[in-house]
Amino acid sequence: MRLRLTSTAAGLAVSITAAVATAFATGAYFYSQHHFQTLIESARATAMAQGDLIREALEHQMIENDRSLIAEMVQSFGRQTSVESVMLLDRHGEVRYSSGPLAPGTDLSIQSPTCQACHRHPPAERASSRVIDVRDGTLLRTVVPFRNRQACYRCHDPAHGINGILILDRNVAPLREAMNRDLRWMVAGSGALTLLLVAGIAFIVRVAVLKRLQRFETTARLIAGGDLARRVPASGSDTISWLAREFNTMADSMSGLVGEVRHQRERLETVINSIDDGIVVLDPQRHIVAANAAFLQRTGRARDEVVGCGCRDAAPGLCTARDCPTLVCLESGDRQVRICERTNPDGTVSWEEVHASPVRDAGGRIEQVVEVWRDISERRAAEARLAESHRLASLGVLASGFSHEMNTPLATVLTCVEGILRDLPQNGDREGEWTRIGESATIAREQILRCRGITQHFLRLSRGQPSAGDIVSLALVVAAVARLVEPTARAHAVGIVADPIDPGVRVRADEAELQHALVNLLLNAIQACATGGTVTVTAVEGADVRIRVRDDGCGIAPEHLKRIFEPFFSLRGGGTGLGLFLSLNFVRRWGGDIEVDSTPGAGSVFDVVLPALAGDGRPEARP
Repeated sequence: MRLRLTSTAAGLAVSITAAVATAFATGAYFYSQHHFQTLIESARATAMAQGDLIREALEHQMIENDRSLIAEMVQSFGRQTSVESVMLLDRHGEVRYSSGPLAPGTDLSIQSPTCQACHRHPPAERASSRVIDVRDGTLLRTVVPFRNRQACYRCHDPAHGINGILILDRNVAPLREAMNRDLRWMVAGSGALTLLLVAGIAFIVRVAVLKRLQRFETTARLIAGGDLARRVPASGSDTISWLAREFNTMADSMSGLVGEVRHQRERLETVINSIDDGIVVLDPQRHIVAANAAFLQRTGRARDEVVGCGCRDAAPGLCTARDCPTLVCLESGDRQVRICERTNPDGTVSWEEVHASPVRDAGGRIEQVVEVWRDISERRAAEARLAESHRLASLGVLASGFSHEMNTPLATVLTCVEGILRDLPQNGDREGEWTRIGESATIAREQILRCRGITQHFLRLSRGQPSAGDIVSLALVVAAVARLVEPTARAHAVGIVADPIDPGVRVRADEAELQHALVNLLLNAIQACATGGTVTVTAVEGADVRIRVRDDGCGIAPEHLKRIFEPFFSLRGGGTGLGLFLSLNFVRRWGGDIEVDSTPGAGSVFDVVLPALAGDGRPEARP
């Protein structure tokens, strides 16, 4: 494990170096000052001893009054090593003897700066020697007074306390040079010692502190990367070991919290994924942040393909709302609800109710929007069935009243037609007018009976009474239906072709209902054909009995095929939209169905499918 130069290590190294260097520099400075003072004191003591010796010798010669010897002695003392000069002054400050010529501008009066260095202090505080600065450098000046004694009274006034002074100047420059030399050696030695000390401290800090602290960094990085079981070695009893134990305790607590958070997150995801409603979270740019399984199922894509994508890119065509609820929610900040038509991956269509709710941060700003997609296809179908039930209830009331009102005039007309038929000659020539009258009356009687059957059927529907049904021959039913629609077909210049049907093909149904269904299909086929068109009716017996009505008319558009059997839906102006609806209900009442195959511009084929009869006369069970 290689240690890196971090800001902490660099700062620690610089701080230790600065502290050690400052300590050594301060010590060297005070030591040099102390050493200089020691040298000065030693030089002062030497000067004092030398001055007293010179004074004793000079006093002896003064008593002998040998002035030449005094001058020679002053010159001799001035030539000693480290002695700058020796001067003998009288009590007035006049130089009587000097070891050398005085420097130009030398002022030894009491008012001079050199003399005031001592004389500015009271006599009790005046030192015998003092370091003074002159133009040529620094001197240690020692002043030795010649006190007036009895042996001196013959030449000096006894009233005077001092007869003169001896000034001994020693040059301090050699002392200062020696001190600077020692200081340089001390600084060099201190610097080397500082480097050794810093290197030793750096090695100790690296091994005992930084290397151990780097374990914390490595462990923290591994824990952040997902290795929650990693811990710092905590052996020992020092501060770092205690810190390692505390760090491991914190890591244990954090691992427990992370595990609990993961468990709660997985549980929340399980709960959200178990919801049938699609849930998706969008950011302000409408990028998908999260989605549950129900929403992913609606998109038909995997989670990794959806998360991070824009909502329109994740599932094109999923939302067909004119105004996006999420955009409106982001702009207004209010909850939005929209109804949209969704095309499923398999091509089917579902209706969704989309709820968009804002998610706000602590400052009240919208940071996300949660959309909840609820499939309301069954609800809409139930609402449509309820509306249909209401319409059928109204239709039942209308049919009941209509049938009741129509039965009376139909009974009267039927009575009159039957009277006409009775009054016709029974054994005469039925040619001519009587023959046409008889045929018309027969047709009128059949239609009136059919109308009465229809009204009775509507009465049964309105009362909820099912028809018992009967075994019906398809050949007779198709022939009757073709005969009934023949006048309408001639009026539209459309041909009716009824293929021969085996008389043995029979089904169980209500004959009036079956005729009504076929009449509606034929009339629709006639109206769909252009002039000169053809409508073909045939019947095929197999596993089921199929009555096929084919036309070569305009056909039906694909978007209308799924709605042609809805009540009150009509593609023909003035149509009620109930013909195909009632026909389908009639056929389904007897276990059948109506299938449609249409091509726009090429015509349509309607198949009335009914169960074939078993050997006992009952319809066969359909698979």
